[in-house]
Amino acid sequence: MFKKILIANRGEIACRVIKTARKMGIQTVAIYSDADRNALHVKMADEAVHIGPAPANQSYIVIDKVMDAIRRTGAEAVHPGYGFLSENSKFAEALEAEGVAFIGPPKGAIEKMGDKITSKKIAQDAKVSTVPGYMGLIEDADEAVKISNEIGYPVMLKASAGGGGKGMRIAWNDMEAREGFQSSKNEAANSFGDDRIFIEKFVTQPRHIEIQVLCDSHGNAVYLHERECSIQRRNQKVIEEAPSPFLDEATRKAMGEQSCALAQAVGYTSAGTVEFIVDGDRNFYFLEMNTRLQVEHPVTELITGVDLVEQMIRVAAGEKLPMQQSDLKINGWAMESRLYAEDPYRGFLPSIGRLTRYRPPAEEATKKRAVRNDTGVFEGGEISMYYDPMIAKLCTWAPDRATAIEEMRLALDAFEVEGIGHNLPFLAAVYDHEKFISGNMTTAFIEEEYPDGFEGVTLERGVLARIAAATAAMHRVAEIRRTRVTGRMNNHERKVGADWNVALQGEDFDLTIAADKDGATVAIGDDTFRVESDWTPGQPLARLNVDGTPLVLKVGKISGGFRVRYRGADLKVHVRTPLQAELARLMPEKVAPDTSKMLLCPMPGLIVKVDVAVGDDVQEGQALCTVEAMKMENILRAERKGRVAKINAAAGDSLAVDDVIMEFEAD
Repeated sequence: MFKKILIANRGEIACRVIKTARKMGIQTVAIYSDADRNALHVKMADEAVHIGPAPANQSYIVIDKVMDAIRRTGAEAVHPGYGFLSENSKFAEALEAEGVAFIGPPKGAIEKMGDKITSKKIAQDAKVSTVPGYMGLIEDADEAVKISNEIGYPVMLKASAGGGGKGMRIAWNDMEAREGFQSSKNEAANSFGDDRIFIEKFVTQPRHIEIQVLCDSHGNAVYLHERECSIQRRNQKVIEEAPSPFLDEATRKAMGEQSCALAQAVGYTSAGTVEFIVDGDRNFYFLEMNTRLQVEHPVTELITGVDLVEQMIRVAAGEKLPMQQSDLKINGWAMESRLYAEDPYRGFLPSIGRLTRYRPPAEEATKKRAVRNDTGVFEGGEISMYYDPMIAKLCTWAPDRATAIEEMRLALDAFEVEGIGHNLPFLAAVYDHEKFISGNMTTAFIEEEYPDGFEGVTLERGVLARIAAATAAMHRVAEIRRTRVTGRMNNHERKVGADWNVALQGEDFDLTIAADKDGATVAIGDDTFRVESDWTPGQPLARLNVDGTPLVLKVGKISGGFRVRYRGADLKVHVRTPLQAELARLMPEKVAPDTSKMLLCPMPGLIVKVDVAVGDDVQEGQALCTVEAMKMENILRAERKGRVAKINAAAGDSLAVDDVIMEFEAD
């Protein structure tokens, strides 16, 4: 077995590999860029080597720099994680020449299956059903438009060396094909050092289901069942689960056996994933094979009990797989939520900054439930604009799907993140969505259910009543504390009123509180709620029981009440006396400033190009400029007709959120 391995990656996957290596008694070496000098994976590793500036194409994906780190530390093997160099055959070749083991598949398998164009040709030759598309290299945007018309819109433009949603665009017409081709090429070059693009038919209403395979160098191959990855945004997975709620045993077996056969046909070893789209009749079509560990591998580990990273290391060391197909049963159900540094209220645009508070729910594993959080950040750390916005993967496990979902809801409620925009509210909303609960979803779920973006959740009145009862009880506790601190009252508890009004999300609740030593009984009309909690003022997380059911609220103080976040809703909760409530109804609402004649930068990022000039007349939907952040290019378009009056930024400028890029003349 290896004594020392180098992890050629960063963030949560580097931390994940280090944990298993430590369990196996193997020393670890981290590499880091300028931006990651104080990163968690650097702190966790036994050694760390600096490899260059923050941009990945000057550090993490420069093979010579990684090889130099290997030589300096004497690492015997390298785990590439995912992304970066994980599917780069030149890197595998360089390791082989150096006599260093690659904890992944052989160079030949990477070349045959890691490249999406080549893998599709092999699948076609092996008579595996594939999605219609053009597998050749595409020279320019004109050729991309021509091919797209031949295939028929909509089409998917994909980076040949891509992964993680980078370098992928859906085009519904010639304009989108032309723009998408160039953006995909740019993203692919920046993320993978390979700008080749191919085009395939975009199949509407599909489910994205993938099979995890594990192969050794002794001819053994097994499949560890499937993962459902249909909840996606911009072709990037957001929520995954294992197993799929859609497959039956016959389809699962057929997909698994076909995946193993395909892997063995190219001499595959290590962990890999064969991806399929599956239609409503459970017909499945090969998409691609990812010749690496997948982001969503934890859900497979939770239902099988197999540590995939450990098996990858053992296979790379020449060991045989310790299991046969008959040993791999499905135990329970697992969910994974990807926590992204992005603002769902601003079109999911990337967010950067310092994590002023980062408190994941406690990890645990019992026979009835499990909570796992794979992360690469810590409280006080910086979220950089240079890398992928994913900062954690929150997983739950339970004996059945409904319970696993409920465990995830509670875990999301208890996850504290402050200082950056994040998608916790959106994740919570998905788990409460009827389509998701039923398992009746496709890869179009997000665009169909949130066509205008995410604007928060409107909670049912019954749920608001529970929150009103809870926050009224919390307010009473805060009032008692306040009167004690001021010392104005000798018998303060008696003098804190019993009658209150709680206003939240457009609803008003008149209520009466009767407190005792164990909690409070809150009456709202004909309904009563028993509220119990040990919450004290100032705590940002309130764990309560309302009528015996857990209620976890993220709480912040505002004037006259609380800011409460719960299940995708962001609420301003005002707790007032009856007189204060009556007066509040007479107050005029504050009007937001008019920014309709300005183009504001929606995220911290770099201006790649400006497409218009002062004096230009622009049409609705016309591209105005392109902003790059976290390796993704975002084209900003005109919302309506107008004339450009002023341009405040140029290509190469770094902008903050809400910086004014350009202004338009009044109508």
